[in-house]
Amino acid sequence: MEFIKNFPFFSIVLCMVASTVSSVLSGKNAKRVTMFVVSAVGIMSAFVCYYVMQTGESFTYLMGHHPAPWGNELRVGVLEGVMVVFFCIIMMISLLGGMKQIFKDVSEKKLNLYFIMIDLLLASMIALIYTNDLFNAYVFIEINTIAACGLIMSKQNGRTLVGAMKYMVMSLVGSGLILFGLSILYGVTGHLLMPNIKESVIALTQSGQYRVPVLVTIAMVTVGLAIKSALYPFHNWLPDTYSYGTATSSALLSSLVSKSYIFLLIKIIYRVVGFDVIVGSGILNIFFVFGLAGMIMGSIRALAQNDIRKMIAYSSVAQIGYIYMGIGLGTKFGVYAAVFHIMSHAASKALLFISANGLSVASGNGKEFANLRGAGYRNKLAGFGFMVGSLSMVGIPLFAGFISKLNFAQAAMVSGSKMMPTLICLAISTVLNAGYFIRAVIVLYTPVTKAEQPENYYKRDYSFIISVVCFVILNFVLGMFSGPIMDAIKSGLAMFA
Repeated sequence: MEFIKNFPFFSIVLCMVASTVSSVLSGKNAKRVTMFVVSAVGIMSAFVCYYVMQTGESFTYLMGHHPAPWGNELRVGVLEGVMVVFFCIIMMISLLGGMKQIFKDVSEKKLNLYFIMIDLLLASMIALIYTNDLFNAYVFIEINTIAACGLIMSKQNGRTLVGAMKYMVMSLVGSGLILFGLSILYGVTGHLLMPNIKESVIALTQSGQYRVPVLVTIAMVTVGLAIKSALYPFHNWLPDTYSYGTATSSALLSSLVSKSYIFLLIKIIYRVVGFDVIVGSGILNIFFVFGLAGMIMGSIRALAQNDIRKMIAYSSVAQIGYIYMGIGLGTKFGVYAAVFHIMSHAASKALLFISANGLSVASGNGKEFANLRGAGYRNKLAGFGFMVGSLSMVGIPLFAGFISKLNFAQAAMVSGSKMMPTLICLAISTVLNAGYFIRAVIVLYTPVTKAEQPENYYKRDYSFIISVVCFVILNFVLGMFSGPIMDAIKSGLAMFA
C-alpha cells in the first residue's frame, strides 16, 4: 500500500511525458495517448483517494526525497484525492462529448498540439491541487495559463484569437500580482513550503511585525487568483473565451480551469495564511461583496444574451460569484458550500456546453436563439441534457444545483450580519437563473413549421451520447447522494488545517 504514495508524482510526470511523446505523433495517436493518460491518472487517483480515506491521515511526498527547505513537496489528503478523481472524470467525459467537433474544428496539422495542451492542462491542474510548495504552484499556474490559451486558439478564427489575447492579458496581470506577492512573502518569511510559511505568518501576526507587507502580500496573491478565476468585475475575458472555442475547450475552461485556481486559493487560505488570520485581514469581506455582485450582474448579462453559448458563459460569471460569496462568508460552512459548488457547477456547466454544441450542430451550427427553435426535437438527447443542466443551475430538487443552493442558504443562516444580503441575493439570482434558462428551454422545444425548420445536420455520435448520459447521471448522483461527498469535503478541509 505504501507504493500508492508515489501515484500523485507519477500522475504529474505521466501527463508531462505524454505531452512530449504526442509532439511526434499524429492527431489520432495523440488522442489515444491522451485518453489513456486521463484514464490512468483517474485510476491512480482513485487508489490514492481510497488509501487516504482508509488511513484517515494525509501524507507528504518528498520530491527527490530531499527534506525541507531543499526539496519540493506534494501533499495529499482526502479533499485533494476527491478533487483529482473528479477532475479526471469531468475531463474524460468532456473529451468524449466534443471529440467529433475537435477533429472538425482543429486543422489536421495541429490536432496533436491540441492533445498536448490537454495533457499539460491536466498536469498543471493536478499539480495545483497536490502541491505543498508555492514556487511550484506558480510554475504550474503559468503552464495552466499557456495550455488554456492554446485550447482557446485551437479553433483558429478571429474571435478565438481575440478571446485568447484577452485571456492572456488578464492572466498575465493575475500572474504578475501572484509572483510579486510570493516574492514579498518569501522575503518576509524565508520559506516557500506552505506549512513553514504558515508558522511564520502566524508568528508575525502575533508579534505585530511586518503587518503591512503581510497584508499586502495576502491581497496580491488572492486578487491575482481572483482575476485568473474570473471573479466579477475581473471577468471581461471570460465570455469570448468560453463562447467561440471548441465544445470541449469551453467545457474544460468553465468547469475545471477556473476551479483549479479557486482550489489553490482555498489551499492558500487554510495552509499558508491560516483561516483565522485571513478572516482578521478583512479580505474575505471584499470577496463576499464581489461574489454577491457577480451573482446578480452575471445573471443579468446572461438574461440579455441571444447567443446560447454566451448565455452559458455569463452564467458562469454568476456561478463563480456563488463560490466567492461562500468563501467570503468567512465560516467553515461557507467554504464547505463553496467546495461542493465547485463540483456541482463543473458537472452542470460542462453538460450545458456539450449539449449546446449538439443542439447547434443539429441547427446548421446556429447559436442564436432564432436558429435554435425546435432544436430539442432535432437532437433529443442534447435537448434533454440541456434541460437537466438548466434545472440543476436553477436549483431544482434532485439535481446538484439544488444541494449547492441549500448549502449556501444554510451557511448564510449562521453567518451573522451577512445572512440577509446572502439570502436576498440568492433569491434574486435564482429568479434570474430561472428566467434565462427557462427561456432557452422554451425556445429549444418551440415547434416550427416545415418551412421554418433548418436542415438537421446531426448524425448519431456514440461518444456524444455516452458523454451526455454520464453528465446527467453525475448531476443526479451529486443531487441525490450528496451526503458522503459533503462528509469527504468536511474531513478533507479538516486535514488542511
